[in-house]
Amino acid sequence: MPDMVPDNGLVLGLEGTAWNLSAALFGDGLVALHSSPYVPPKGGIHPREAAQHHASAMKEVVARVLTEPERIRAIAFSQGPGLGPSLRTVATAARALSIALDVPLVGVNHCVAHVEIGRWATGFSDPIVLYASGANTQVLGYLNGRYRIFGETLDIGLGNGLDKFARSHDLPHPGGPAIERLAREGNYIELPYTVKGMDLAFSGLISAAQESSAPLEDVCSGLQETAFAMCVEVTERALAHAGKNEVLLVGGVGANGRLQEMLRVMCEERGAAFAVPERTFLGDNGAMIAYTGKVMLEHGVTLPLDQSQIRPGYRADEVEVAWRTEPGEVFSIGPHEGGVARGAEAVVEIGEEDVVKRRTSKRYRYPALDRRLIAERTRAEARLIATARRAGVPTPVIRDVTADTIVMERVKGEVLKYVTAPETIRLAGEAVGRLHGTGIVHGDLTTSNMIVRDGQCALIDFGLASTSSEVESRGVDLHVFFQTLESTTENFEELKAAFVEGYAGVFPEADEVLAREHEVELRGRYL
Repeated sequence: MPDMVPDNGLVLGLEGTAWNLSAALFGDGLVALHSSPYVPPKGGIHPREAAQHHASAMKEVVARVLTEPERIRAIAFSQGPGLGPSLRTVATAARALSIALDVPLVGVNHCVAHVEIGRWATGFSDPIVLYASGANTQVLGYLNGRYRIFGETLDIGLGNGLDKFARSHDLPHPGGPAIERLAREGNYIELPYTVKGMDLAFSGLISAAQESSAPLEDVCSGLQETAFAMCVEVTERALAHAGKNEVLLVGGVGANGRLQEMLRVMCEERGAAFAVPERTFLGDNGAMIAYTGKVMLEHGVTLPLDQSQIRPGYRADEVEVAWRTEPGEVFSIGPHEGGVARGAEAVVEIGEEDVVKRRTSKRYRYPALDRRLIAERTRAEARLIATARRAGVPTPVIRDVTADTIVMERVKGEVLKYVTAPETIRLAGEAVGRLHGTGIVHGDLTTSNMIVRDGQCALIDFGLASTSSEVESRGVDLHVFFQTLESTTENFEELKAAFVEGYAGVFPEADEVLAREHEVELRGRYL
């Protein structure tokens, strides 16, 4: 832990979004930290009971750190996201302290606070962040004044998923440590693996694990290996897409040693730096609220009392990060060097006329899972590229296919992520509309996987593609693209409108799919 040092002016931070009530003082460093976690007698967290715990423990928790009230210059509190009853309890206490001490109030986004305390504790400046906690599983990166969400869970947060599995087997809460301990004694079993571009879903995995008749230790091993491989894959995809060179792991699930090991191996293979804060700063804690409140205060970001309502669905990408003035680096690496491009799962050798895409083994994945994904994705990619091309979708011509390699035509043109403009994005919309019209969803619609040439946008990298005519699958496909576009461009609304124009112009069912995409966007990502 960085040294705790005194400071003439301190910020008091209160955290209580879910199960842990915590208070801390931050000045030049962490001065004091005390927590009082709510531990349910049985099962998971009950929001009302958690709030009652916070109310009863608030006085003692604050008193443990607030020994010199005259030195406090602001009260920071977790404004959201989180459980409404818990958030209200903490916000009420923060307002009372702000009035009593006559100091400003600072409303802190809980997710952003995890990132900021991680940056402070590790010294990382501009990382791709895997944030894995109870209700949240997101991959974030900073660009132009906001933390952009490159990918996230489409259903349940990873920590809550692990807790749900643990409850079904009468394991203690939180479930992660018990699952980690049992997994060390088990053997991997195959379970569903669901990645959609840079988004992922855990519900099917958790249900399959709950229903498995295999020994509990083996189920825990398979559950961990599968869930963590999904998280590392989407983190690597964001790292490759954005061209950054640091990966930071934050959130309570980040305490898991196996997840840390897998991320470290992935980063070593890519030549990126990896860091994880010490355990004190991983789970929900007052220090992250106090520190983030301090930097916000120093940049004039305070919150009037009449605007201090809680925000249970407060997303990280809604926060204007006024304390970071640099633009943030995205796409700092060129499309390829020396005829070789390295994506998240394959090495692509680019020749004059042909491209050889070879899926490489990932040391972070369990060998059986690794072999399965390589074989399944290689076969499916070749088949679906050929099917889409026959239906008139611009794609490469397939030359040859083996167990892990596809030889295909080189599509000469500009990678879309380097030439994003309304006219090129409209072409992308047309290509995706035609693809959906053939009954295929791409599964990884990012601007890295589209090439503009001769007035068309060709789609490449069908490694996560599948056949589906379901509105839900198509809606998720568009959500993946819109999320990537928003996280990497400055004129997102204009570009989205251009995409929609192209998509709707060639696909008769566009309105229904676009409506479903909006539903996907609005679905709660938090408790």
